[in-house]
This record gives sequence, structure tokens and C-alpha cells, in this order.
Amino acid sequence: MALIDSTTGRIIRNYSIEELIETADLMRGYDLVALYAAGSGHAGGTLSIMDIAAALYLRVANHDPQHPNWADRDRIIWSTGHKAPSLYLGLAFAGFCRIEDVVTLRKLSSPFQGHPHWLKLPGVEASTGSLGQGLSIAVGMALAARLDRKSHKIFCIMGDGEQQEGQVWEAAMEAGHYELDNVIAIIDCNRLQIDGPVDEVMRVEPLGAKYGAFGWDVLRVDGHDMEQVVDALEQARTVKGRPALILADTVKGKGVSFMEDQAGWHGKTPNRDELLKALQELNVADKIPLQDLLEKAKAYQSEVDRRLEGRMPKFGRNYWWNSADTMRVQMEPTRKGFGQSLAANGDDPRVVCLGLDISGSITISDFYTRNPERKERWMSMGIAEQSATAAAAGLAREGKLPVLGTYATFAAARNLDQIRTSVCYGNFNVMIAGAHGGVSVGPDGATHQALEDLFAMQGLPNMSVVVPCDIVETRRATDYLLLHHVGPKYVRFAREATPIVTTDKTPFVFGQANVVRFRREGPVFLDAFETVLAASYADEAEDLTIIACGPMVPEAMRAAFILKKEFGYETRILNVHTLKPIDSEAIRRAARETGVVVTSEEHQIGALAWRVSGILTESPELYGRAVITGAIGVKDRFGDSGAPWELIKEFEVSAEHIAHKAVELMAIKKRGPVRHRELTPC
Repeated sequence: MALIDSTTGRIIRNYSIEELIETADLMRGYDLVALYAAGSGHAGGTLSIMDIAAALYLRVANHDPQHPNWADRDRIIWSTGHKAPSLYLGLAFAGFCRIEDVVTLRKLSSPFQGHPHWLKLPGVEASTGSLGQGLSIAVGMALAARLDRKSHKIFCIMGDGEQQEGQVWEAAMEAGHYELDNVIAIIDCNRLQIDGPVDEVMRVEPLGAKYGAFGWDVLRVDGHDMEQVVDALEQARTVKGRPALILADTVKGKGVSFMEDQAGWHGKTPNRDELLKALQELNVADKIPLQDLLEKAKAYQSEVDRRLEGRMPKFGRNYWWNSADTMRVQMEPTRKGFGQSLAANGDDPRVVCLGLDISGSITISDFYTRNPERKERWMSMGIAEQSATAAAAGLAREGKLPVLGTYATFAAARNLDQIRTSVCYGNFNVMIAGAHGGVSVGPDGATHQALEDLFAMQGLPNMSVVVPCDIVETRRATDYLLLHHVGPKYVRFAREATPIVTTDKTPFVFGQANVVRFRREGPVFLDAFETVLAASYADEAEDLTIIACGPMVPEAMRAAFILKKEFGYETRILNVHTLKPIDSEAIRRAARETGVVVTSEEHQIGALAWRVSGILTESPELYGRAVITGAIGVKDRFGDSGAPWELIKEFEVSAEHIAHKAVELMAIKKRGPVRHRELTPC
């Protein structure tokens, strides 16, 4: 059984082995078209798992596309959430959604998110993306089925690199202990992860023996031999008294010669020529309406652009980055500044860097790339944030200067207890990099977009928190934190290229804000502003203050430009690159001298806004003074897939939104204080 009409019990279609083989390659073709249209995603792993996806969705798993929540259906959990396109195509070919719609993959508001979200697409059983959690979800579902006296199966798809996450082994232990014979786990053993071969990054084999020791029934198959795959899945359904594991040996990038067995294709998508060649090699070029699909993707994107543009605040001209001949700006990813600092300071023998599988992306591997003699001080910890954090505490206890980093959402959330207890409680000198902070990770979607990390980090005693605004400030912040600051420290930076608004001559003093002032429109954006330490700044009777950190500093600067050109308002910008300890005096003074304060953060509103509000409400010199405040930031929602600059607009954190809020507050300021007689009686 597989595709079932749940109301009649009739089998909708029964795929033969030959049809599954043919369909799997067709699914691979659609996968590559969708990835090409998205311009981002994961080609290698989606191709390696596709035979298993076809077998599960089209022949083995019992489900009804017309009734996605049929109570007796089998559940399929994709713990390896970055392989979401394979999940979507499994659903599409099974009839849950239209095949051609998958081409909207990773686009803003599409149900086909960069990582699966069960609330957006019927047939998706769980929202996943942070590796290592899916098997625990499967255990919970299996326990619920037992309580409800149900006999359906719960399949859980994982990667071999994912086995480095400690939570996987907690779930494996639980499934064995409770003898959950309704759990069938499948590991895509393609032997490669982002940082290279799995056995070199962090060896996980022998997986069969390890799971067997927890009481699992283990099968090993060629993951590209459809007959073996189907036989193994059907055999696993018959196992009694213990959970079943299928180890599927696969090839990353399967079916495309130049992608096969190449770690570099983990998070890469084909260009047009590569796509055409791949479709030919898969023998599906004449079966896929390529141009129609690309036109559909283009039309969808045009509608997204129209909708976003319609929501943007409007001014007398277009002030968007590099849209005019004046105020031109250079852009570079802030993460590069982190790598530059590690490369420059890595000769200090105390410095030890810990890799967590996205080393090249966050640039932490720059520590040794051009200095191979440092490799002995490079520790590859695999996909294991919790253990790596505590290991860093151990290194610090012995006098080393450990640095670890990953996406901010994993660097500051998954391992929060380890940071709290192992690092902060002991006040150890550990540097944690929260890379790809905010929405800048873009199409990967909500699971990979850190919008809550600064809450957690600022709430920890002994932790210092720095959020630099550009590549230059990121390098200088890392320089200071690495070699001069003692104690736990968290530096947060973005993935996307953002405007360069500082130089080596711009003041940077840990714990002290900078004042940035717009002076005149000119050819170069950076030259249009003057920056000084807040402590040495003389009041210029500005109309309002914008307080910002990170990539919102350039947006605040652009907002100041808009406010001056459109309304004649003078704006004091505070770059509070150090969120903890924050420059309270600069904030109090700005509030006292301007009377209007707008905070701007690429984060849930509060990491900056609440700190500023707390300072203002606790300052005796402001008692009785009218200080009008407003906040720009993410409004209590999760992220979404989309291009980074689209998301800046979608989440309403652009300069235009800052300026719009400032104008609203200035209107209140101009009306003056409300007298008691003007209030309407209750």
C-alpha cells in the first residue's frame, strides 16, 4: 500500500520499481530547476535522497493526498530539513500539491520554504531545519500512537553528518528503551557534509553497531538501488519489538556527473549551463517544461516585488541603496571582517578555533587557510554545538583563547544552557560568534534566521555582547574581543553584503557609542557623514535621535539622509555597537537633548528597544521630561524565506520605515505636551 483513498481504502496508484526509478530522476530534474529558479539551496543532498523520497511517498508510506491529516496515515519527518525540495517533490508527485508550484521554492511567502514548515504546506509533518531534532519528534509521535492504540509508522529521514548532534543519540536511546517498533529511521549516508568528508570532520561510523547497541534493528542498503530500498522499507515495517534503522549508502549529487561526491555542492545551485547539462544527464530534458516553469517563478517573483513595493513608505525620490548617482556605497559581508581578524591574530599560540561545519561560510576557517601551521589549533567539532561550547569552556580553563561560531540561531539558542553554565557561570574567556544574524541568511528561512539571540545573550551574567555595523567594525571588534577582552563574549554579524560605513580611523571603543551625523549629500555615502565618540560629542540641537546597532546603523544613516532632504530634520545617530555593557550615558544624553528616540534593530523588538527604554525610565534626570519613543524591529514573528533585501522590506526594518516612524514621532513632538484640560474625562 501507499497512496490510498482513506474514505474507501482503495489504492490510488501502485508504482512499479521501474516507474519509481524513472520518477526519481524526474524528481531530480524538477529539484534542480527549482533550485536554479531560487538561486540558492542544497543540490547535493537533495539528489542523494531522491530515490528514497520516491520510494516512500509513491509506494511504501500510507497516506492520502486528498486528506493530508488522515489519522491513520504514516508520518514522514525530515530531520534533515535542508533537503526540503525532495520532501516537496515527494508530496507533489504523490498529489498533495501541484508539481509546477515547487518552482516557487525559497521565495517570499511561498509554502515551499527553504526548510519545511508544517503550517504552510499540507503533507509536511513537522517544521525542521535545526539538525538533530527530527528523531525526537518521531519518538514523541510514536509514543502518542501507542497511547492511541494506532498502528501507523513514523519514518524519520536524517543525514550521516547529522549523527554528530548529541540529541540524536538521546532519541535513539529513548526509541530503544520504549521498544518503539513504529519508528523507522533512515540515514542518508552520502559521507559528505559542508566542511568535507564526514569521517574527517567528526567520525560517526560504525552507525549500525551504535544503533544496535541501543536496541535497534539495523539494515544497510544501496540507497540508489530502488529494489533494495523498497525491500528494506517494507521489511522495516514488519519489525516487532524494536525500532528499525535503514542505513542507505548514497552519493551526494547523484545522477549529475559534476556534482557527484563533491562536498562543494552541499549548499550550491546550478547556473543555466549546468542546469541544462544536468537535465540532459538525467535524461529528463524533454520531460520537464523548463521555460514554463521559469516563467512561473518569474511571475511569482514579480508579484512579490509589486507587493513589497506597495507597502514601502514613499518619499519625494528613491533613496534605496545605490539607486542614484550620488551617495554611492560599497558593500561587503560583515562576516569577512571576522575571518580577517582571526587570520591576522591567529599567531598567538593561545588562540584555538572550533569549527562547527559551516566554517567557510562564517569565515572562521580563515584562521588557518593561509597559515597551515595553525591547523593543530583548529578543532573540527562537527555538528555539535552543545558539546563544542562546553569544550571551549574547558580550553579556556586551561588558558587558551577558544573561538567557536555558527549561525547565530544555533550559536546562542541550541547551546544556551552550556553557555550559561559552562561558560558564563565560570566566567570563562570564550568567544562565541553568532554569524548570519537577523534575516540576512535569507532563503534558508525561519529556522536559520536568528531574531531572538540577543535576548538570550544579554540576559546572561558576565556575557559581553557586541553587534558591529559593517565589515570594518566587525574586524576591529573581533580584534579587541579576541586578545584584549577577558570573559565570555558574543559577537553577532550578518551574512549578506551590507554597506561599509566605517574606516580604520572611525572611533571604536568597547562599551562606548559613536555619534554619527549627516553633513551633506555627495558622491560617496561614507563621506557624507561624520562620526565621533559620543563622550566627546557637542550637542547640535538635533530634532531627534536614532539608536541602532549592527546592519541597522547604515539604515539609520540612510534614514537621517531622508529626514534631512525631505523634512529638514537633523538626526543624531547613536551606533551602539556594544549592547552589553551599553553606553547608558550617551542614550540618556541623546534623549534629554533631542526629546525623540527611535531604536532600530534587526531582531525581535526589545533586544535594543527594551534596553533603551529601561535606561530612560530609570534616569532621574529625565523625570518630568517629555521623551517620545518608538521602535523599529521584527514584530513578534518568525522569519520567512526570501532574498535578504526583500526581508528587510518585509519585516519593515529599512531606512524608509525608520524615517516614517521618525516623522510620526516628530509630529507628536511638534504638537507639544498634552495639558490635563485637553484630556477627555472618563
